Amino acid sequence: MPDDHRPAVPQVTAVDDQFGTHTSDQYTSQDPTRQYPPPDTDGDQIDYPGHTGAMQNKPDHGESSYRGSHRLDDRTAVITGGDSGIGRAVALAFAREGADVMISYLPSEEQDAQQTARLIEDSGRRAVTVSGDLVEEQQCQRLVDRAVQEFGRIDILVNNAAYQMVQVGGIEDITTEQFDRVLKTNLYAMFWLCKRAIPHMQPGASIINTSSIQASDPSPELLDYATTKAGIVNFTKGLSRMLADKGIRVNAVAPGPIWTPLIPATMPKSKVESHGQEVPLQRAGQPAEVAPAYVFFASQESSYITAEVLGVTGGQPVT
Repeated sequence: MPDDHRPAVPQVTAVDDQFGTHTSDQYTSQDPTRQYPPPDTDGDQIDYPGHTGAMQNKPDHGESSYRGSHRLDDRTAVITGGDSGIGRAVALAFAREGADVMISYLPSEEQDAQQTARLIEDSGRRAVTVSGDLVEEQQCQRLVDRAVQEFGRIDILVNNAAYQMVQVGGIEDITTEQFDRVLKTNLYAMFWLCKRAIPHMQPGASIINTSSIQASDPSPELLDYATTKAGIVNFTKGLSRMLADKGIRVNAVAPGPIWTPLIPATMPKSKVESHGQEVPLQRAGQPAEVAPAYVFFASQESSYITAEVLGVTGGQPVT
């Protein structure tokens, strides 16, 4: 995209409040414990799957804070679970770095998805939205077919869609139906999408999977979810070796406690209130703080990195 058509870089200013002076962009040197105030959640609870508009304390996806440097100029990206939370932040970051973006999402998340599409388009890039449930193999095929139809190729695939539901009881309270949905959303869909997308990827392309701190430090109440996140790490490492000679890199990002709609939509009030307080930086992260990890893996700056898992956890080790 020519320079004279690029959107203006957002102007980021310092905020002085009861939390102290802080800014939120990804370049300004600042104290990371004070870059964002902890979310004032008051134990918020919202209906699943969680809509951004229903949140009393809305996450920062980078709307006013992410300043791009066009590291992904004219590339194409497919992001699952791209309507809100980390997916929205990654979509916005990719767009500000110069990529056209397709997002997939559940039909019930249409409002959030359209808001994400507007953010992409406001960044001067093309947005394509595809609704559907990725627990169906046919929907994964339709998503890849649509991406090829719209873009002609796939340069970046971000497998970010996930299902989680906190279980207050023991393993006996996890139903087969829930376990099946968690595995199909978090593992099967990733497998199906990679299998279908790889033939449309050229050397230099990148696959980025969303794992979690849960892969290495599982919470008992997220047994099924944590199991899939560990599987994603293993899948990432195995697929990276399978695709190395094709020049396609495969990496994973492992977020820690990030403030997204999934938190008040799937966790009890007590967990929401304390979300993020246990990590060394003593606060939940914002989606905008996770997005640069995906940009790094998608860009040529990480050309010698594959099979890697990058933790964005506020200091909690992922190994």
